[in-house]
Amino acid sequence: MSSLSRELVFLILQFLDEEKFKDTVHRLEKESGYFFNMRYFEDMVTNGEWEEVEKYLSGFTKVDDNRYSMKIFFELRKQKYLEALDKRDHARAVEILTKDLKVFSTFNEDLFKEITMLLTLQNFRENDQLSKYGDTKSARAIMLVELKKLIEANPLFREKLQFPTLKNSRLRTLINQSLNWQHQLCKNPKPNPDIKTLFVDHACGQPNGARAPSPVANPLMGPMAPMGPMGPKVGGFPPMGGGPTPFQHAPAPLTASLAGWMASPSAVPHQAVSVGPMGLTPPTNPVSMIKRPRTPPSNNAAMDYQTADSEHVLKRSRPFGFPEEATNLPVNVLPVVYPGQSHAYTYSADDLPKTVVANLSQGSVVKSMDFSPADPTILLVGTSTGEISLWEVSTGEKLASREFKVWDVGTCSMTLQASLANDFTASVNRVVWSPDGNLAGVAYSKHIVHLYIHYSGDDIRNRLEIDAHTGSVNDLAFSFLNKHMCIITCGDDKTIKVWDVISGAKQYTFDGHEAPVYSICPHHKENIQFIFSTSVDGKIKAWLYDNMGSRLDYDAPGHSCTTMAYSDDGTRLFSCGTSKDGESFIVEWNESEGAIKRTYLGLGKRSVGGVVQFDTVMNRFLAAGDEFKIKFWDMDNVNLLSSIDADGGLPASPCIRFNKGGRLLAVSTSDNGVKILANADGIRLMRSMENRAGSTAKAHTIGASAASSSAVGPGVGPDRSLPMKNVITLNGEGRNLADTKPRISDDLEKSKIWKLTEITEQSQLRSLRLPDALLAVRIIRLIYTNSGNAILALAYNAVHKLWKWQRNERNSTGKATAAVPPQLWQPSSGILMTNDISETNLEEAVPCFALSKNDSYVMSASGGKISLFNMMTFKTMTTFMPPPPAATYLAFHPQDNNVIAIGMEDSSIQIYNVRVDEVKSKLKGHQKRVTGLAFSSLLDVLVSSGADAQICVWSLDGWEKKASKFLQIPAGRTSNPIAQMHVQFHQDRTHVLAVHETQIAVYEASKLELISQWVSRESSAAAITNATYSCDSQSIYASFDDGSINVFASAGLKLRCRISPSAYLPSTPSSRVYPLVVTAHPTEPCQFALGLTDGAVHVLEPLETEGKWGTAPPNENGGAAGPSTAAASGGLDQSSR
Repeated sequence: MSSLSRELVFLILQFLDEEKFKDTVHRLEKESGYFFNMRYFEDMVTNGEWEEVEKYLSGFTKVDDNRYSMKIFFELRKQKYLEALDKRDHARAVEILTKDLKVFSTFNEDLFKEITMLLTLQNFRENDQLSKYGDTKSARAIMLVELKKLIEANPLFREKLQFPTLKNSRLRTLINQSLNWQHQLCKNPKPNPDIKTLFVDHACGQPNGARAPSPVANPLMGPMAPMGPMGPKVGGFPPMGGGPTPFQHAPAPLTASLAGWMASPSAVPHQAVSVGPMGLTPPTNPVSMIKRPRTPPSNNAAMDYQTADSEHVLKRSRPFGFPEEATNLPVNVLPVVYPGQSHAYTYSADDLPKTVVANLSQGSVVKSMDFSPADPTILLVGTSTGEISLWEVSTGEKLASREFKVWDVGTCSMTLQASLANDFTASVNRVVWSPDGNLAGVAYSKHIVHLYIHYSGDDIRNRLEIDAHTGSVNDLAFSFLNKHMCIITCGDDKTIKVWDVISGAKQYTFDGHEAPVYSICPHHKENIQFIFSTSVDGKIKAWLYDNMGSRLDYDAPGHSCTTMAYSDDGTRLFSCGTSKDGESFIVEWNESEGAIKRTYLGLGKRSVGGVVQFDTVMNRFLAAGDEFKIKFWDMDNVNLLSSIDADGGLPASPCIRFNKGGRLLAVSTSDNGVKILANADGIRLMRSMENRAGSTAKAHTIGASAASSSAVGPGVGPDRSLPMKNVITLNGEGRNLADTKPRISDDLEKSKIWKLTEITEQSQLRSLRLPDALLAVRIIRLIYTNSGNAILALAYNAVHKLWKWQRNERNSTGKATAAVPPQLWQPSSGILMTNDISETNLEEAVPCFALSKNDSYVMSASGGKISLFNMMTFKTMTTFMPPPPAATYLAFHPQDNNVIAIGMEDSSIQIYNVRVDEVKSKLKGHQKRVTGLAFSSLLDVLVSSGADAQICVWSLDGWEKKASKFLQIPAGRTSNPIAQMHVQFHQDRTHVLAVHETQIAVYEASKLELISQWVSRESSAAAITNATYSCDSQSIYASFDDGSINVFASAGLKLRCRISPSAYLPSTPSSRVYPLVVTAHPTEPCQFALGLTDGAVHVLEPLETEGKWGTAPPNENGGAAGPSTAAASGGLDQSSR
């Protein structure tokens, strides 16, 4: 049987087990001989079902196959014989002797005679060898231990004792995907097809006037719609409810017997098993039997079961479209691991942050904390007085703070207004950042939820106020629903509510708890989105977004007031809570069965009120604040790993919070402060960030002037048609700059002594030229992988190059660095990722590529067809869209990897769905080729730029053009008619950077209001070749065609550092060499890479002693300015050109 057919048998076995066809499952196991179910075998032996045991064994071995098999059968029949004698059933014993045991007489006649003599004894225990024979139950258990050893050592059972690791309901998933595909091929697909049979291909009937949407964006049938034939049954945590439809798969519960199938294989070879002579003496190892009486269930996480034939499947004839693994590129998966790369780093207890590196004086009792996912040293703190504070922990500086204040009392409910009339104070119950770090949510003890937008540094502004619940709002979380961000809240009114993050409109209300709802935990599994909620009476419920009531109802351990959290990778679910009696529990849940998987030991009993807080980190550890300490557990070990007191001063149950990656840990103190703990990497992070945080985060407001207006050259002044930006003060009030008097301050004195940082020598920075054994051809496109451990380049000759850093003693993080050279990686096949360039004029082509979010695939074009490459194997998965027109820019949709925006040579933008091979929309607004695309999930817009020097804004809802604007070309400068212009969003997703050879400009994206602009004053100035934001959007790195690099502070585009080509290029280059493209590291704000005209790629970082690229000049009037134009003065900016 072929390997694919063999795998199909395993899929059928899994399906039958899930459908509870137990007898059929075991019959198929026996008849196929592919999987020996040790759990089933144990049960039969324990129950003395001897005939069934031998029938099952016969599918895998016979008595005379080998000595292991012979002893297996002998031990079974001997036990059956002894039990008959023990029951005084001599007739049955004689039958067993003559029919079952006589076969062994040919191998050992003396043994058979001795067995026969047992018939003459009143009690067979009179035989010396059987004197220690106990009762039937213990004898079977002891024999079972020996049998398992014999089976594991028997070569006929090799590779048959381990069931493949499959995702739940894998066969069901494959059928659902097939039905999905068939539905997409329907000429007139219905939005809600009724699948009644699998016997023939699906086809929709007559058109109903509407084309069905893609199942990725909008499932064809809701999760609770009437079931087709393949709907999974209701089970443990994730399925929740009546099960999905044929077009939306949800995992089925992992049954107890199936868990036995998926037992982990031994990591070491089986111990030697003695297959000594057959005899009367029973196995003599009762201790091992007690320690291991049964095969334990597996704790393996589910994963796709792939085969060596997968590649053949990808090459089969099929309608156009990406391979399945390409059309379903996951969003939240770990970065790809390349062959030859060392295994994933294994964390140890030494990696936990335990060293106190900072103390923050908050001033009131800390109630909640959260680190920004976008900036690892920015901490948001909420207190009992209603104050929220934004801290830069590397410097210990409080960047901003807000007291509790209702922004618009008039729109609040009468209940809240009455409450405020009596008491205008409130406590913060929860602070949390959105996944992208742009928004901060605050839940208060009085009705209110506040949403702030964080631009950078201390610039945090009011965004949205929601009168969410009657009474206290106890928890708050962000989630994505149908690709749109939403806010989920819960409160004392016993409800959970879902709100639109843009408008604040209520989308869902979930009502079903009988007590105040204490916490919420939104999550998704495959296509199913759901919310766990816990109430103060110890109830756990789960909800789908459908207003149809809770799907699950469980009791928390000890009926405790509980919070729930997933591990960082979303695969393991934990909860921690404290009961009314003061007992605390921290447990891991088996989602498939809705049962507790393990309970961790070491939490103390509380004598006062409160709930123990906990957090997860590194997919490996748990931490909780308990008994004036921080306690740690390994997720796979119930015993306490370690505990620390953080140099003392902690309350009984401190608040704790890890930053992203677990390098830092914040813990509240009894003196109303916060301690910051760090591991070795965290200490290095703090040192590298403290200078940058002190200089740029202190006063960062987009729009600050970079130079006085007298320095602005003709024709490059601010757009006078635009309104002046207001300065947003901390209390949310605005004041116009016209009313702001210039003030003389220390900043003005500092401006007199400030000096631009000039880097001209190689000793002034860290630079690394990446090793390259391939043909050196100029680099056109360059990008870091999202994981930050590799750089991908696209050369002029359409060949891609990938450099990968390894984790080792010199580079403990495995991230890209200028201190350690990477490897130019190639698969063992030696193939290169090369774009299609048939019938392509490379001189006219505009190369482009886009990397998937999990670093597994790259989509690329060099004037020919668009190619999709597998980043692990370098193989071309598919090609599509042959020119003309040729693709000139590519961008993945931020929430749907099946949708891509493609900028074209003919000036159009095509919104293309790869799953259905269909252009959904064609956008027309540019006059020349499209050279830049950028999505904002916050504004729900696509921003495009073109060679016509125009920027356009398109709505994602309907793809209408919302705004457009042409760049103002400085007087005296002529723009190349085919010059490329690029766009990139700021970290706040509301401001967009536009890069043109003549200028750099920042716009407010929704209306394209000019915020700030930088141009070179002189017409002879070098042209800008490329520019990009740093990962934290605090800086902008710009490259020029004279080889120099400018580093700007993004606030007002102030020039803070200039790097001369002599600092990173050879002293005597053979020809004019300069960077064509610059890219920023995804997590290290001060690292960037350059792709040069000579084919080289350089990584640049500041010296470790500096930690940053220069300092920004202070504001000349001590305040922030509105829209401005920063022009480079001849003496300052052109001195080296």
